[in-house]
Amino acid sequence: MLNDEIVDEVRAIRDTHAARFGYDARAIYEDLKKSEAEHIAAGHPFVSPPSAPPMPNSSLQRTRFGRR
Repeated sequence: MLNDEIVDEVRAIRDTHAARFGYDARAIYEDLKKSEAEHIAAGHPFVSPPSAPPMPNSSLQRTRFGRR
């Protein structure tokens, strides 16, 4: 398997962040939401995810994604 230095770096950062909270998913989530709120308050743009996936516009897409 090939190693990608960017992926390795992201994984190391993610692991360091998780270790700060003892790998507690709830604490990690709360920290991320706190950071998100701080960035929004500082005026950084925030794009909400779409409420529903877009509808397929071709027969191929309808076939490929029809079983989701």
